[in-house]
Amino acid sequence: MSKVAIVTGASRGIGRATALKAAEQGYAVCINYVSDSEAALATSKECEAIGVRATTFRGDVAKPEDVSALFRHCDETLGPVDLLVNNAGVIGQASRLEDLDLQALKSTFDVNVLGAIACSQEAIRRMSTDHGGRGGVIVNISSIAAVLGSPGEYVHYAASKAAIETLTIGLAKEVGPQGIRVNCVRAGTTDTEIHARTGNPDRPAMVAKAAPLRRIATPDDIAEAVIWLASDRAGFASGAILGITGGL
Repeated sequence: MSKVAIVTGASRGIGRATALKAAEQGYAVCINYVSDSEAALATSKECEAIGVRATTFRGDVAKPEDVSALFRHCDETLGPVDLLVNNAGVIGQASRLEDLDLQALKSTFDVNVLGAIACSQEAIRRMSTDHGGRGGVIVNISSIAAVLGSPGEYVHYAASKAAIETLTIGLAKEVGPQGIRVNCVRAGTTDTEIHARTGNPDRPAMVAKAAPLRRIATPDDIAEAVIWLASDRAGFASGAILGITGGL
């Protein structure tokens, strides 16, 4: 049987690119999304056109009941997960920290941190050799903001991504003996819709001017790194934080 991947936030952007790269590697793909059913279905059809099974599931990773339902759906439709990509994330409002709305802060951590933890818990229960699983891989998506801090704009988002990197290091040590590798891609600013949706559409162009490579990442740039970390070629990588940042 083919291996199974769950990619959260996979209807567009980095998640969509990762789902397609996983399909190219022969994974059956469970595409999680929170609102854009049309885009999620289009991603699913693209995966199927590659020649693999695919399914979609609407669910908010910030809600534990949705996370549990996502993994049950994958079990029933494709089989137990072998690869989890914790990609779903939000930036929240662009703001100095002192002016940040506390609900925006809470929602950022609920999705970016608690959601990744809840998904990882469900994956471990299926992957762990201690529970009769066959092992697996978890790849988290972080951001260059975790080390730059994003002052004046996204300190709260940067803090949530720093938490993801710490989660990666600790969890890799905890579940390595159970046949599970845990790694992280630290993504640079990427050409997706997320900045426009949060009211900062000019940010990618601004970052590109300062980047040593004079461009921002494409979703495929990040997805390639995710799939490499998931592959046997990275079989001795665990607890790694791989920077795909264009030199920043």
